[in-house]
Amino acid sequence: MTEHPKDVERFLNRELSSLDFNERVLALAEDSSAPLLERMKFLAIFADALDQFFMVRVAGLMTQQAAGLNARSADGFTARQQLALVHDKANGLVTRHAELFVGEVMPALAEAGACIHRWDDLSDVQRKELDELFYEKIFPIVTPLAVDPGHPFPYISNLSLNLAVLVRDSVADKTRFARIKVPPLLPRFITLTDESGFIPLEDVISANLDRLFPGLEVLEHHSFRVTRNADVEVNDDGAEDLLEQLEQELRKRRFTPAVRLEVEPSMPDYVLDLLMRELELERQEVHAIPGPLDLAKLWDLHEIDRPDLKAESFVPVTHPDLIAPDDEEADVFAVLRRGDVLVHHPYESFTTSVQRFIEQAASDPEVMAIKQTLYRTSGDSPIVDALIEAAESGKQVVVLVEIKARFDERTNINWARALERAGCHVVYGVVGLKTHCKLCLVVRREGDGLNRYVHVGTGNYNASTARSYEDLGLLTADPHIGADVSDLFNSLTGYSRQTNYRSLIVAPYGMRARIVSMIEREAKIASGGDAGRIVLKLNSLVDEAVIDALYEASQAGVEIDLIVRSICALRPGVENLSEGITVRSILGRFLEHSRIFYFRNAGDEQIYVGSADMRHRNLDRRVEVLAHIQSDSLRGRLRSLLELALRDNATTWTLDRDGRWHRVLPAEDEDIVALQHVSVERALQRQ
Repeated sequence: MTEHPKDVERFLNRELSSLDFNERVLALAEDSSAPLLERMKFLAIFADALDQFFMVRVAGLMTQQAAGLNARSADGFTARQQLALVHDKANGLVTRHAELFVGEVMPALAEAGACIHRWDDLSDVQRKELDELFYEKIFPIVTPLAVDPGHPFPYISNLSLNLAVLVRDSVADKTRFARIKVPPLLPRFITLTDESGFIPLEDVISANLDRLFPGLEVLEHHSFRVTRNADVEVNDDGAEDLLEQLEQELRKRRFTPAVRLEVEPSMPDYVLDLLMRELELERQEVHAIPGPLDLAKLWDLHEIDRPDLKAESFVPVTHPDLIAPDDEEADVFAVLRRGDVLVHHPYESFTTSVQRFIEQAASDPEVMAIKQTLYRTSGDSPIVDALIEAAESGKQVVVLVEIKARFDERTNINWARALERAGCHVVYGVVGLKTHCKLCLVVRREGDGLNRYVHVGTGNYNASTARSYEDLGLLTADPHIGADVSDLFNSLTGYSRQTNYRSLIVAPYGMRARIVSMIEREAKIASGGDAGRIVLKLNSLVDEAVIDALYEASQAGVEIDLIVRSICALRPGVENLSEGITVRSILGRFLEHSRIFYFRNAGDEQIYVGSADMRHRNLDRRVEVLAHIQSDSLRGRLRSLLELALRDNATTWTLDRDGRWHRVLPAEDEDIVALQHVSVERALQRQ
């Protein structure tokens, strides 16, 4: 274990904080009071989040180490030290994850009649049926790849599940190694025909290895899985065709260095040494997992029709301002002319608010133009369909498709081409930046003039994730916001160098300075004897300048509450530094994703919502937007939401000065308050 360097009191390590978030997700899976398939969902989320952590964050540290860079993290660690700490912590988490699945969740599933079988548990009849299935539908797809002087070690693709097979060739009197890739296009878990449960695909392949190696003796087989660097870097400065260059980089991604090897504990050293040598990995980069690999695919089983094993179903309601008296679709533009609307997903429907706003704009003959950003959207996107419809009907449609959105590059390239074919003007963003803001601008002819209508969101234009991500969306006809968004789109699509805005705070054009300035203003107010108050709800807090400003405000007497879902580098509760700061994290059925910035401002409250977290990438390398909430009623609603989040004693963890997270438990005589449960009730009551 690497020793912690001295003089690092001000900041917590961001990589370890990220793993702390994964540990909190794992704790949700460990909650035996939760519905069984919900626990399995959190097992899948944990596995998927850890994959992404290794593909991006660990890959970045390994790149630094390989390049010999001596830069240290904000808390004083070198890349090598951080890698040692990360692998030490991650190894413990993956073991805990696997043991929970095998020792607790699998037996509970079996008891509930949704058993995940292993081959040795099956009856002869079940094995015979699966053997036939293998021969008919799996055998033609599977390709054994030999490794010998005539067959070089095969390329192992990222996140693929594989079998390392040892066979005995009695003719040549040799033991040989072969690799089999478990086909990713087939279901990860096969449903048994007698409906008694499921079995992992690799178990069926393993039981039929003799058919893949006729004439040879199968000695042993072991599962393994490889994680590779998936951080695509595109130098878009001077690129003649960004789309083409990104496609080239995506092809290169297949051959990026390995960063992690997952194996079964039973794998013998000589097989493990072969894999490590060929993949150029060290022992600390190997994770021996006491259970099935690739548990991110447990998502597939969460979809089974067992409502008794899931959380109680909830259908998002339509925002009351968007319900017409005759129960038909409200005219969104008429509603917004009367006042702003704040929608809270998933409690209030994305489909009947944001999607309807865009669909009405597409079909309205008075709408002249639609301008929209797309960062991530669903595979079958009604938003894209509406934009295509608008373009085909003759409207001017401008879509900024962020084709560099990590892990969605290929999907976004396909959407960009489909939009271009329909006649949309498609742009790919600003050179050197990712466009992460969530904006839609509609220009409508009304009377003798033109009016602007805007949506500013905290989440993506994705109808699928809008059912599971907690987000906010501001729908407004405010002329200042409309003018700001128009100016911003001109900056994104043309050569405008607009950096000053009326009601928006825009990164990378001074967002850090504005946030720090508002924090410092609160400190000045507190120093003058008035009550200083800051509440920030974020996904991540890493930026040192913002953290230092919060420390200074705390010392000035400002009361500061931070609601940070995942990564937090600020150290709360430190004497003479952050006594006035609390940090909490809320995890529940829905992914807390909205960003809210609250400043009391001596009673003249300022509240902003938008897409930005307080991280270097958001403030320096992305186009982000925070919108100022002008409406008293909407500010009251957001203030109530923050107050509720701070009262939550059922789904909250708090961070202490030593960087440890603690689950909040209600006292015996205390009412239980769960943010998401109350939010569901409030949405239903507003109908």
